[in-house]
Amino acid sequence: MSVYDRLKSLGIELPAVGVPVAAYVPFVRTGSLVFLSGHIAKRDGKPWVGQLGRDIDTATGKQAARAVAIDLMGTLHAAVGDLDKVKRIVKVVSLVNSTPDYTEHHLVTNGCSELLGEVFGANGVHARAAFGVAQIPLGACVEIELIAEVE
Repeated sequence: MSVYDRLKSLGIELPAVGVPVAAYVPFVRTGSLVFLSGHIAKRDGKPWVGQLGRDIDTATGKQAARAVAIDLMGTLHAAVGDLDKVKRIVKVVSLVNSTPDYTEHHLVTNGCSELLGEVFGANGVHARAAFGVAQIPLGACVEIELIAEVE
C-alpha cells in the first residue's frame, strides 16, 4: 500500500506548505536528507494556543501533535514530490509549551510519532526528543521539526 493510500484510508488530506512567519525556509534538502523547519500546531488554520499543564490536557496536546504531523507530511511532500520516496523518518524533535511541573511531553509527542508510524510503517519509526519549554512562537502549544531520508 502506498503512503497516499494509507493517508486516504485515514481520511487525511495533505495541506499546502505554510508560509514562514520569520526569516527561514520550510525545508532544506542536502544529499539524501530533508530537514523540515519547526511546524506549530494549528486548529482551524490558526495557531493552537495554550499551555500543557495549565489549560490543555495531555490528550488534547496529543491531538495537536498529530495535527502537526499532518502539516509536516504536507511540507515533506512539497520537498520531495512523492512521499513514497521517503526511505525513513530519521528524527523528530518536539517542543511542548508547558508549565514547569508538567512531565508528559513524551505522551503529547506520541500524537506525531504514532501517526508517522501508521502512514510510513516501519520507515516511520524514528529517533526523537521531546522537550518542555516556557513558550513557543505565537503561543502555540506544540512545535515539531523532522528529518527524513529520501531516495
